[in-house]
Amino acid sequence: MKMRIAGIVSDSIVDGPGIRYTIFAQGCPRDCPGCHNPQTHDPQGGYEIDVAKLVDEIRANPLLDGVTFSGGEPLMQAAPLTQVARVAKELGLNVVVYSGYSWEEICAANDANWNELLELVDVLVDGPYEAERRDWNLRFAGSTNQRFIDVQRTLRSDALVVLPKFDHMPTPLT
Repeated sequence: MKMRIAGIVSDSIVDGPGIRYTIFAQGCPRDCPGCHNPQTHDPQGGYEIDVAKLVDEIRANPLLDGVTFSGGEPLMQAAPLTQVARVAKELGLNVVVYSGYSWEEICAANDANWNELLELVDVLVDGPYEAERRDWNLRFAGSTNQRFIDVQRTLRSDALVVLPKFDHMPTPLT
């Protein structure tokens, strides 16, 4: 399977806690004013890559703590990213997704591909970037409206579980 990406950072320390393999998905319909990655908006931009190549690069790096899907809008390419997330989970890595959609919008869409990806996500940083709510003191977010959602606990409890801050990965319930 192939997907269109804007780029990769193979050892990011700014896209979530620890050392992360970050994939910037190409294409975003939101076009938020002041977006940090406007070059990722055009769905025809970037370049095509085979998911197997991404997976091979992740497997080859023993220093990774997790993978991050950013963009653009990762949910626009949920199917190929689900394949990457499956491998990441098999390797014991955590998965973070940055989406311009709110949790409520994602749930209302009830998109099968989005839902399948969320089953593998540890933390969702949700909501559009809002330039008027920019806070340079935020760690791992662009504006104060964005939330760090513990996806697995939220899915298990049917209640939104928002992390107060995001310096480490949530601990799974036993």
